[in-house]
Amino acid sequence: MQRLNRADLKRWITTGAALHPRDLAAAVAQRYGVGRSTAARALRELIEAGWLQRDGRSRPHYRPGVLREVTASYALAGLNEQTPWERDFAPCLQLPPPAQALAHHAYTELLNNAIDHSGGGRVTVSMRCNGTHLHLLISDDGCGVFERIRCAFGIDDPRLALLELSKGKLTTQPARHTGRGLFFTSRLFDVFDLYANGLTYQHSHWQRRDWLSADPLRRQPGTTVFASVSLNTKRSLAEVYEAHAGHGGTVEFARTVVPLRLARLDDETLESRAQAKRLAARFESFETVELDFAEIPAIGQAFADELFRVFPLQHPGVVLKPVNMNPAVAGAVNAACLPHPAMAA
Repeated sequence: MQRLNRADLKRWITTGAALHPRDLAAAVAQRYGVGRSTAARALRELIEAGWLQRDGRSRPHYRPGVLREVTASYALAGLNEQTPWERDFAPCLQLPPPAQALAHHAYTELLNNAIDHSGGGRVTVSMRCNGTHLHLLISDDGCGVFERIRCAFGIDDPRLALLELSKGKLTTQPARHTGRGLFFTSRLFDVFDLYANGLTYQHSHWQRRDWLSADPLRRQPGTTVFASVSLNTKRSLAEVYEAHAGHGGTVEFARTVVPLRLARLDDETLESRAQAKRLAARFESFETVELDFAEIPAIGQAFADELFRVFPLQHPGVVLKPVNMNPAVAGAVNAACLPHPAMAA
């Protein structure tokens, strides 16, 4: 008789309780090849730890506890993103309606990205509730999102692929996708971390900034996304859409925020016209672009002239809004600006 794997049991017990509310001890004994007494003892431990609830004694009825986890692995070939959610996850989680809506959207968007874009063979999805927060982890074994973008758009450095991703409206399959899914999903959660190709992209709700760093674990291959949100969240997808809508409250994705620190490679100075043109790529697809100069100590005259004089003259319908400028950056921007309706102070 084998020893019961308690770590695996925790990962399965939420699903097990939903599937076997009346015969859970027998299901555990059969699944792990252990005796009924061993299974019953393990269930008592899980009840004490908060993973299970038990009603009745002679004929007990089990339910998932405050702590819940659902983990499943799927072959990507022929997979659709909705069926696993309806079959394997939604029945076991029982989240408050706002958190449920965010979880459903993120689950289907991220799983669809793995299906359509990763080029991999398998994906693993895990959702865990710890009583206060919902955590989502999804990993595929594909080529990695930054490498996919780098190759599709002819970008030399995968760090610049992250810059393009942070703008939004980026997709390697424009006939099938709008490029909005990953951008909006990252803004639904309190914490959103994406690991791929030795890099980490992070967005947190309280800082409202995007961060890029090296991934010391260099998770390979593929893309891994971790997202976390409070179970008491009142945030909605409509609220996130509205924050990026155009004038007049249209739902179109018309506003974006671009952190300029993502345009700096190896802490280089933003000096040249080429850097400005690289930064401004695809700005014309937005009505308003907020340029976040946080952590930018200085910019060159040529960079400022290209971005704040030449670009507005070529694209009068795009409003550039520089924010978080120190005095040195503000001086360079003011010197470059010509009076123009497409410029906002």
